[in-house]
Order: sequence, then structure tokens, then C-alpha cells
Amino acid sequence: MFGKKNAFDDPGIEPAGLVFAELRPSGVAPAAAPAPAPVPVRAPAVAVARATPDARSEDYYALKRQAFAALVETIDVAQLSNMGTEQAQKEIGEVLHDILRAKKIVMSKTEQRDLFKDICNDVLGYGPLEPLLARDDISDIMVNGADTVYIEVGGKIVRTDVRFRDNQQLLNVCQRIVSQVGRRVDESSPICDARLADGSRVNVIAPPLAIDGPTLTIRKFKKDKLTLDQLVRFGTITPEGARILEIIGRVRCNVIVSGGTGSGKTTLLNCLTAYIEPDERVITCEDAAELQLQQPHVVRLETRPANLEGEGAVTMRDLVKNCLRMRPERIIVGEVRGPEAFDLLQAMNTGHDGSMGTLHANTPREAISRIESMITMGGYTLPSKTIRDMIVSSVDVIVQAARLRDGSRRITHITEVLGLEGDVVITQDLFVYEMLGEDASGKIIGRHRSTGIGRPAFWDRARYYGEEKRLAAALDAADTAIAA
Repeated sequence: MFGKKNAFDDPGIEPAGLVFAELRPSGVAPAAAPAPAPVPVRAPAVAVARATPDARSEDYYALKRQAFAALVETIDVAQLSNMGTEQAQKEIGEVLHDILRAKKIVMSKTEQRDLFKDICNDVLGYGPLEPLLARDDISDIMVNGADTVYIEVGGKIVRTDVRFRDNQQLLNVCQRIVSQVGRRVDESSPICDARLADGSRVNVIAPPLAIDGPTLTIRKFKKDKLTLDQLVRFGTITPEGARILEIIGRVRCNVIVSGGTGSGKTTLLNCLTAYIEPDERVITCEDAAELQLQQPHVVRLETRPANLEGEGAVTMRDLVKNCLRMRPERIIVGEVRGPEAFDLLQAMNTGHDGSMGTLHANTPREAISRIESMITMGGYTLPSKTIRDMIVSSVDVIVQAARLRDGSRRITHITEVLGLEGDVVITQDLFVYEMLGEDASGKIIGRHRSTGIGRPAFWDRARYYGEEKRLAAALDAADTAIAA
């Protein structure tokens, strides 16, 4: 079947909707066009997730388990992973053909192709996740045990018909992912953050903490990196607001990007870093390296968990403190979660203008309170007024992102941090997003508007970098647009 004589015996006709040439062993002729496969495949236009039960029968999965077990007994899987993809696929195809023929198993052409593709994915890739990872329209993949896989598409979460053979296969896939970045996940270390080769963020939590089987969450990034102009086309911000954000990035304002989970903080941070000059030395600090800076002089640092003996951990604070000895011009912190907030403020306030970071908060005012809380939780016994004075002298702009209830993402505030009045931090909104209602389909209707601030606090900085005319033009255009 997978050798030179097999069920695919109509040469010259490629099956409609399937990208099978990548998986076909050499010497295997193409097949006549079968009925459309009932499962997602690599081609995004065909791989449509459904909220229906799995279209495959239990017999198929039982057969797949049987064939996979026989394959593992016949082939050294570790050796296969060291081969080239084409050679490994050829070996798998030949052995699988012999197994099915020896067991006298009769399958349709579609089932044969699906079985071959699934087993190649299991042995050489990430198993059932491969078709989902190949799609560029998916932003999140959420695996809740072997039989339950959800994805987020267009801001909405839907259940797919993808499933794993069993929880052990799912755990094996998780271990394969995290091992590529030198981490592990097992009963002794059941929680792990990692990343894929493309920078997609991965979180795994395994039994005994995950009761219903290993839980895997992947935050996917688009292959084509988003820009501010694309965010304008998506309605995330207006053209005038985008120009102001561009100027904020160029004139080296210290920026905090604030937002809830899934609001697009990292994407927005990537967009802002696009305006860093190519001759600047930039150092990034992240738990799992996912930022995609395009400048030539970038040093990427990543935290490290403790080993089995509980030693050797390198925390975010360790990285941020070490950055100060590396002659950075800008420091970018992927996500500020704890006492490293103090070190980031120190860096922002000691000559590293243009530094940036993200944190979880729902409004700019909450972002300021969150920074104060993180510093306090770090064990610092500084008075609140001293901490707030550090914040206002370090942070220039807070950009607030939000994911609305219809799944759309918007930049809701561009806010300046001005100073202190007594013990209160004074802020000033340059741009805000107003929700006006929703249409019949539940889509949020709203608008971005300028607050009419003619001269923002970073005006002198913009003039120093020669950007005051562009800033004035962007503010005037914003006022004109809202008046119209």
C-alpha cells in the first residue's frame, strides 16, 4: 500500500484539497481524487475546525493504536528523528505497508492516507497538532486532555474534532516541545513554560495537577509579523493614533503596554519596537522568548527554571539586573510579573530611555497600582509616595490594549504619566476608545477619539529627536477627524 504497489494506483492526479506530496514516500504514485478528508489538513482553506463530534470512528483510532505499536516495535523511532524528513517518511511508509499487509487489514484510500499522515506526524512532529500549527488564522490552541481540543479563530473559541490517541501520546508531544528548549515536564515538574521554533508561547500542566490529563496551551504567532499599519486596517487604532504610537517609539519614551490576557500586548510591543533605530543595542528579557525584534543588534535573554534539586533557577529579576552590566540602550521586558518591576523602573530612570515592558491590568490607572503592588510584594519597605515618585519619573506612556466581548482587539487608551499631586499619580489621556453600542450581529460599535491635548508632555522629547512637526500634524489630524 505504501510501497511501489499500493492503493494509490492512479498516477498523475493529486487529491483535491490535500497537501500530500510532503508526506508521500518516494516511489509512491499520486492517487485519484478521493472524497474530502473528514479531518483538518495542512491547507488553511480546507482545515476548518468544527464544533461537532469527531468524524472518525473508534475503529480507526483502535487501528491506529495497533499500527503505531507495531511500528514502534519494528523501527527505532529515535533513529528516525535523526534522518531527513523524506527518508524518514519513506521508512515509515514501507514498514506501515508491511504491517497492514501482514495483519490483512483492509482500509479505504482516505483512511490509508490519513493513517500514514497521522503516524508521520506522531513520529516526526507534534502529532494531531500539526494541522493546527500549520494554520495562520489560529491565535490559540487549547488542549484539555486527549479528547478535547479548542482553538481561537477570529476572537472566538470553538471546539475542533482533533484528538490524541490517549493521554500518554499527549504527554509525549508536550515533552517533545519543552525538551527542545532544554526544559522538562513530568510528575516531579508538572508545570512548564516553553516555546516553539517560531516563537509561539507554550504552557504545559501535567498530572497530577491536571486531573483530566495533560493540559497544553499554545499562543500562536502569525508567520507574517503584524505592523501598526495592519492594526489600523483591523480597526485596532486609527491612523492618527498609530502615528502617535510610532513617534512614541522613535523618541525613546519609556512605555508600559497594559492589558488583559489575550488582548494583544505582545503583538503591540512588537509593533512599537519596529521603530527602534537599527544602531541601538537592545536587550530583551522574557520567560519564554517570543518577541520578534527585527533590529540587527538585539540580545535575547530567557529565564531558566530550577533543576531537580531545586537549584540553578534564573529569574526575571536576575536577567533585568544583569542587563544593566551589558551596556544596553533599551531594555525590553516581555512581561513584568513581580519584583523585577523595581529593577525595570531603575533602568528606565538611569539613562536607558526607550525601555518597554508589558503587564496585566485593565486600565492605565490599574497598571500604575499593579507596578506599586509588585514592588511591595518584592519585599521592599519603601513608602508608597517614594514608589509612586519612582513610577512617575520612569514611565512616560501607558498604552492600554483590550479584548472586547465580541472578540475584537482595540487600543483603548494612550495615556501619559505626568507627575504627583500629593500622593496621587496624575495621568493624561491622549487617545481613548469609546464604545457606542453593538449591531444586530453582536459586533461592538465604537470609535477612537483624541482628547484634544494640543501639546503632550513628551513634546520636548519629540522636538529633541526632530519629530515635533509630525507629532503636531498627527494631533491636528486626530482633532480634525473627531470634529468631522
